[in-house]
Amino acid sequence: MNYKSGFVAVIGRPNVGKSTLINKIIGQKIAITSDKPQTTRSRIQCIWTGDDAQIIFLDTPGIHKPKFKLGEYMLKAAEGTLKEVDAIFFVIDATEKFGGGERYILERLNSTTKPVILVVNKVDLIDREKILPIIADYSARRNFAAVVPISASEGTNVDALLDEAKKFLPEGAQYYPADMVTDQPERLIVAELIREKILHATQDEVPHSVAVDIDEFTERDNGSIFIRATIYVERDSQKGILIGKNGAMLKQIGAAARPEIEMLLGTKTFLDLWVKVKRDWRNSVGALKSFGLKGNA
Repeated sequence: MNYKSGFVAVIGRPNVGKSTLINKIIGQKIAITSDKPQTTRSRIQCIWTGDDAQIIFLDTPGIHKPKFKLGEYMLKAAEGTLKEVDAIFFVIDATEKFGGGERYILERLNSTTKPVILVVNKVDLIDREKILPIIADYSARRNFAAVVPISASEGTNVDALLDEAKKFLPEGAQYYPADMVTDQPERLIVAELIREKILHATQDEVPHSVAVDIDEFTERDNGSIFIRATIYVERDSQKGILIGKNGAMLKQIGAAARPEIEMLLGTKTFLDLWVKVKRDWRNSVGALKSFGLKGNA
């Protein structure tokens, strides 16, 4: 059997479990997760390597109607990905009814000739007899190359999903070394891990008006890493929430992020967090560029 290598886009509306699926496939945390929609902001390229194939996954921002320039960028990043891949995973949430978000994505998929695999996620959260009607409903709306029900959180049927993806890959050598799981810079992943902990800690008080910029990333003589990061928000009130009384919230965020950063980097890490206000940055092209959120779409 000849070796195969290719690209698969992972699309879907916000909060259907795309990043959870990617992390399960890769076997470690690359894409951040949250129960809040639109957690992923940019196109995260992750790499799975097997004995017979290598798949480069593009985990895209959830496709949604944008309200800010940030949202417009996210939408372009997601839709632009469809032109560059060999196959597409369309991930849906089995616990949610078909709605405007799914209809919007299916309309976008009408313009592609790439094979689309319907991935019915979160089947562990519904009764088994409800799965077939969901598949029948979606299959009546589009002719999918394959349909695979899965649980990304539990790993159910993920191997079967990989087998389906391999069918649509071209023959060819690996694009990346076998031990490489992402092409993203460590600084970017660290910034995203910090942002994830902010989303978890602040609930709805500081939603998506948060950006994290790594100011310093220095390896010390003893092999440890010193990281200074600035957390940007849009309002003074949000700054107060993030710092917390006597800096308690900022310490909580740092304590939650540090172990995962150390696992990623494989060494002891010192994390120095600061909070600044950059008003209305989500509508500022200059701010988006400075945060690396422009020019990839």
